[in-house]
Amino acid sequence: MFIDTNIFVAARNKRDFNHRRAILLLRKALGGDYGSLYTSDYVFDEAVTVALIRTHRLEVAVDIGEFILSSKKLKILYVDEEIFKRAWNIFQAFPEKTLSFTDATSIALMEKYGIKYIMSFDKHFDGIVPRIT
Repeated sequence: MFIDTNIFVAARNKRDFNHRRAILLLRKALGGDYGSLYTSDYVFDEAVTVALIRTHRLEVAVDIGEFILSSKKLKILYVDEEIFKRAWNIFQAFPEKTLSFTDATSIALMEKYGIKYIMSFDKHFDGIVPRIT
């Protein structure tokens, strides 16, 4: 299971509309309900940045970063040149989805590592990869 940015942000921001759902999903994931857990360095960057921009509170952004970095059950995958190039192709291949480049890197990493599902509240993944919400 690949975990997307908005799950981390919602779980750590009590004001987020999806806060309770994100907490439930992460508890199930960390409890082993979805198998091995992955995210990426790009998702880490996006989650910390989005948290800071939305809350204007450094401690919330740091909390999200520390949560991701300290989780023993969550493996961070890194974007290398191969993934970067594949993501660029994915980014251009789905203009109707308005994927961010980070989203495209997530899909490329899922392809490379055989990860079948993404945990995300973003509907633009629908039709590309199966989504757990």
